[in-house]
Order: sequence, then structure tokens, then C-alpha cells
Amino acid sequence: MIGYAPLQIRVKTPRLELVGAGDDMLAALAPLVRDGKVFAEPAPYDGPMSFYESDPTARVNKWLQSVWRGRGRFTPSEFRLAFAVLVDGEAVGMQDLIAEKFDTCATVLSFSWLSTDVRGRGLGTEMRSAILHLAFAGLGAREAASDAFVDNIGSNRVSEALGYEHNGVEWDIRRGEPGLIQRWRLTREAWETRRRDDIELSGVADFLELLEQG
Repeated sequence: MIGYAPLQIRVKTPRLELVGAGDDMLAALAPLVRDGKVFAEPAPYDGPMSFYESDPTARVNKWLQSVWRGRGRFTPSEFRLAFAVLVDGEAVGMQDLIAEKFDTCATVLSFSWLSTDVRGRGLGTEMRSAILHLAFAGLGAREAASDAFVDNIGSNRVSEALGYEHNGVEWDIRRGEPGLIQRWRLTREAWETRRRDDIELSGVADFLELLEQG
């Protein structure tokens, strides 16, 4: 995986850094998944997902498999960039950028999780700001989406704070039960009004070249 462009992207803010989640980064994050520090109540994720596995080893294995599957699916239209979130050099969570029909629609979706050890410090907003900067300033996205169960107060507050607009609701399954999801959208024009000048990108040029190669 050395030199693989999607893993060479870095996004640095004054508070944290997003680093391509190569296997070394996944090894650093695995103890958090194993120890259940990804989870929260009410359950924030739709199911089925590996984070709901009761057996710690199975939970880690399925999580790794899902990350590797996402890494392996790559076209100019569809890709998933997985980043480890580093705070003072320590891996504390993940922030993903997901693209579908990117070569035609230029839209993206974000997904993230953060260790229980560091929640409540504003890092969720900071890491979302970082991934949005990559999407808009780095990759030229037209629009970013996000969604969360209506009782996932933290995620919905992050979206609201960063200028997303409500974009309807939909139903999904959580632990085998129906749950209502709030959808959000952020246009490039809205992002530009809040654009930050203290976020640094690196490795993007090689990734864009890879996209052009198809």
C-alpha cells in the first residue's frame, strides 16, 4: 500500500490531523473498537454494523473487513476515503469521505466516529470541518451531505453548526428496529461563507491525478 494515493492525503487543522487509514493506522484504532469505545447510547449507527457485535474479536474483524472493502472499491465515480483522526499524534477516531457519482454529480457524504475518551471537546466539529475542506477546496465538490438518527444530538448539532440545511427525513433500521433519520445538505456556496484559512491539505494532487486516470 506504500505510495497509494488515497492513503497519502493528509488534512491538518490547529487541533487535529486526518491521516489516510493505512493498516498501521487501523492497528492503532483497533483497541478502541475492541474496547467498545466507538459506541454510544442511543445507538448512533444504522444496522447491521460490526460495531454492534458483542464479541470484541468479531467486532474488530468485521470492522477491518468493512474498511478494506471500502478501500478496494475505487473508481472516479465511486470511492470511500477513510482517515484516522489524530490528536497530539494519538489515533482517537475515524472520518470518512464517501463519493457516489462523483465524476458527474460531485457530491459527497461524510461518516465518522470518535472514541468515548475524547468526546465533548468539540473534536467532532473540527474533524467534519477538515473533511469538508478536503471535499470542497481539495476535490472541488459541489455539495456535501450528512445524516443521523434524530436522537443523535451530537452529529446533528455538528451539521447545524457548520451551516448544513435540513434535507428531509427517512427511515432506517437500528438494532432491528425502525428509526427516523435526519438528512442534511451543505452546498459549496454555503460552505464558502464559512470557509476557514487555517486548514492545510497535502497529497491531494496525486489523488486527483489518480481520479483522472480512471
